[in-house]
This record gives sequence, structure tokens and C-alpha cells, in this order.
Amino acid sequence: MIKLGAHMSTSKGFDRVPKETVSIGGNAFQIFPHSPRMWRASLPKEEMSNSFKDEMKRESLDPFDSMVHSGYLINIASPNEEVWGKSVTLLSLEMKITASLGLKYLNFHPGSHLGDGLEEGIARILKGIEIVLGENQENDVMLLLENVAAKGNHIGSSFEELKSIIDGAVQPERIGITYDTCHGFDSGFEIRNKEGISRLIDKIDSTVGYEKLKMIHLNDSKFPLGAGKDRHEMIGKGHIGKNDGFREFLSNERIQEKPWLLETPGDDEDHASEIEYIKRLLG
Repeated sequence: MIKLGAHMSTSKGFDRVPKETVSIGGNAFQIFPHSPRMWRASLPKEEMSNSFKDEMKRESLDPFDSMVHSGYLINIASPNEEVWGKSVTLLSLEMKITASLGLKYLNFHPGSHLGDGLEEGIARILKGIEIVLGENQENDVMLLLENVAAKGNHIGSSFEELKSIIDGAVQPERIGITYDTCHGFDSGFEIRNKEGISRLIDKIDSTVGYEKLKMIHLNDSKFPLGAGKDRHEMIGKGHIGKNDGFREFLSNERIQEKPWLLETPGDDEDHASEIEYIKRLLG
């Protein structure tokens, strides 16, 4: 069975998410653990955590098919010691929040070295990951590195960079990746035809290993191939999906092994329409 869903709001409580996911036609989802543009976060109360897990069971949702996305302020590649320290502290707390909800994956962007250099940035990422995992030995949550658009000083637009982080980590078995279709398209990965899709899968397999791919962020792009802009568009309305451009990608059996999570503009109603379109696209 294909696993498909969207980023869901938690404004009404974590425990509303499973039912609302099913109501839009999904069987997977992504959530923020707190307000994504704030440094402040806290563990959910035990009553809320238990209610969330009960709702997951009630709606027959598998915790391995959904994930938590870290806050936007986190940058564990930052040369600014204050930002780096706050980022590590918050990422560690987010991992505990993820565990408290019974979910298994925490997705985050590797970060930006802000001009300090790739090697130095990756060294700070590895130091941060070591601390975060060290403070979360009591849970089984896995960190997922998300590929980013190739622009500026951001780390993680290539699978070689993601591999360097995984290989250098103290607990590589606790680190996987998320592939974002918009970011990948921005970085030159063509997925509108079988040849491009095969090259992408081979690239993942020959670097990090395909088994490390746990989630796919399913996003169209407002800009053409290789633009490096990172502007998401609704499925079917951007440069990837026009003329049913996602059909080959979503029809690939290996791609269908992974959950697909929408991070496209719009609300639940829009995402419901996109999910319906994707299902029609696949027949």
C-alpha cells in the first residue's frame, strides 16, 4: 500500500492529527514539534502523548510512516557559538518530543556554514549530532538529514555531503535521509522520466545507500530544473508536475516503498485535492 499524506497543523493539539490525516485521504503525515520559528519548546503532557498514540492506533496509522520536522531556526553547522548551542539544545529536545509521541523519525536540514567552509560546517554538524544522540540514548528515534537546494552556503544539496555526515557520525545507524523532490530538482536531479529516476536511485544507492532513505517530501517546484531557488509548488502545477510529470516517479516500485509527504502551499482542503490527484495519476 502506498503511504501518502501531508504536513499537518498541530494548532488544535497533537491528538487531532491522526483523524485529520485520514479525513484528507492520507495514511501518513508530518508535524512540527513546536512553533517552527521559535526557540521555545516543551514536552507534551503525558495525557496528550497517550491520547495521540491512542488516536494513531484508532486510525490504523503506522508510526514508521510519519515524522516530525525540526524547527526552522536550528543550524548545527553555524559558526556562531550561541546559535550552535541553542540549535543543539533544541534539536535534542525535539528528539525527546518525537519519542514521547511514539514516532520514529525527526527530520532536519543539515544547516549552513555561513561562509566558514564545508569542512568546518560538517565538523560542527557531527559534533552537534554526537551531543544530541548522546542525550537521547533512552529512545529509538532516528535523525533524518534532508537534502537541500543547491544555493548559498547550505550543506546537504549533494548525496556525497550527506554521506560525509552519516559516515562521520558516532552512531551512523541512527541517521537516515529524507529526499525532497523540489530541492533535488533545484539541484539538477531530473525525475520526469525513467532515465532520470534510475540515475537518482542509483546515486542514492551508491552513496548513502537506498536503505537510508526513509521518507520522501513530495513537492513540485515553482522554478525549472537546476534553478536552486527552493520554492515549493502544489503537485501538478509546477515545473516537475505539469503535464502529469510526476507519473513516472510515483509509478516507480522502489519510490513506492517510501512514504510520500506533501509540503506544498495550501491548507487541508488543498492537500486533499492533491492526494486525490496523485491517486488518480496512479490509477
